[in-house]
Amino acid sequence: MEMVNRPYAGAFEAHAMQHPEVLCLSADLTSSCEIDGFRDRHPDRFLSLGMAEQNMLSFAGGLGLAGFRPFLHSFGVFLYRRPYDQLMASVAYPRRRVRLMGFLPGVTTPGGMTHQAIEDISVMRTIPNMTVLETGDATEVESIVAEADTVDGPVYCRILRGSVPRLFDTPLQIGRMRVLAEGGDVLVVTAGITTEEAIRARGALARAGVSVRHLHLNTLKPFDAAQIVDHAASVRHGVITLENHLVTGGIGSMVAEALAEAGLARRLIRLGLQDTYAHGGSRPYLMRHYGMDALSLVRAVERLTGQKTGIDEGALDAVRIEAVHSAAKAEAL
Repeated sequence: MEMVNRPYAGAFEAHAMQHPEVLCLSADLTSSCEIDGFRDRHPDRFLSLGMAEQNMLSFAGGLGLAGFRPFLHSFGVFLYRRPYDQLMASVAYPRRRVRLMGFLPGVTTPGGMTHQAIEDISVMRTIPNMTVLETGDATEVESIVAEADTVDGPVYCRILRGSVPRLFDTPLQIGRMRVLAEGGDVLVVTAGITTEEAIRARGALARAGVSVRHLHLNTLKPFDAAQIVDHAASVRHGVITLENHLVTGGIGSMVAEALAEAGLARRLIRLGLQDTYAHGGSRPYLMRHYGMDALSLVRAVERLTGQKTGIDEGALDAVRIEAVHSAAKAEAL
């Protein structure tokens, strides 16, 4: 598997240099959001707003009114928890072309509750005029900048940073989910880092005789409910959602809503954080502890099908181990 180092940094700089109305805003997490090089090379296009996210959202709304397209860079939690009123009134309601680039989605950080955006999908998808996107590999990180900038309104993006695997050959396209496998037993729906976990499990499941249909989502709003229903109707046993987020309000809820509204009777198992905050730890540890990894998916498949697979951790594709802490700066939690 190819690993790409800091794919966001190069993609943003390349796009911004082609579009002079794009501005780079930071909330005092510049190197942690991989825009320190852009700051150094293009100081006239860079604005540091400090640790004042409410002001940054209002300021970005004003820039949007003036015809600019500001890209806001911070950890995801700081783009909606603290400045929620400003997000609604200054950005979403007037439909400003503001791009909210949220780093450290879900349990991709050991920083614990204060840094982990675990309810951002549920919050952001309820906001009128808001588009919500999520990256699952280096190719999607590289392509999300230009794709998000095509939206005539605000966009919230869950961004992966650091060393990111390349899983896909084609760029992210808004509204187009990826069909990664077309099995007929179980439908598995994933997004972000959970897609890599499902890929780890698929080979072992196939060897155990379980045929998996696997969908990868990168567009969480607008949500293609009709296509989800079509795929769910084509499998025998039911649906499993696996997400780096609370199951309440996230992808699990979105799929449940789609099935209910279509009147399609399919069993649904929702994997993700179950009404809990996550504590600090490495990503593999947290995903195992909270039932969000490849082995947890295998056990859910067994519950759904009523079939014991005999799969253990040794039968799965190797997990990718990442360093817990940055060697560069303490802020990089």
